[in-house]
Amino acid sequence: MGDQKLGLELERLVRDDPRYKIEAYIFLMNALEFTLAGLGREGHVTGRELLEGVRRLAKERFGPTARMVFEHWGVKKTDDFGEIVFNLIGAGILGKTEQDSIDDFRGVYDFGQVFEKSCDWKIRGLK
Repeated sequence: MGDQKLGLELERLVRDDPRYKIEAYIFLMNALEFTLAGLGREGHVTGRELLEGVRRLAKERFGPTARMVFEHWGVKKTDDFGEIVFNLIGAGILGKTEQDSIDDFRGVYDFGQVFEKSCDWKIRGLK
């Protein structure tokens, strides 16, 4: 799917399901690529593998503000990423196997715990 067609399809998804901003969809697609690269393979990833990639990429990009960024996009828990994934599947942008379920994304980790409490709060230039 070309970038322009993908962009139009994502805009349609946001209109149809306004719970999540387009940035959440774009981040999820980036996290999928990041996850596949980290696993050293192409193709399918499980919900848990994808959520681990989401966690790692969010920490890398947003640090301790990841939870706040996600909430701004309408994403409050891992379940929301499942909703986004299954919206993308419904639109034909992503595929799934028979074993894949939206339940794979339910309650996998707590954003406050993984993005704030476990974050290394070092400030550059301070000892």
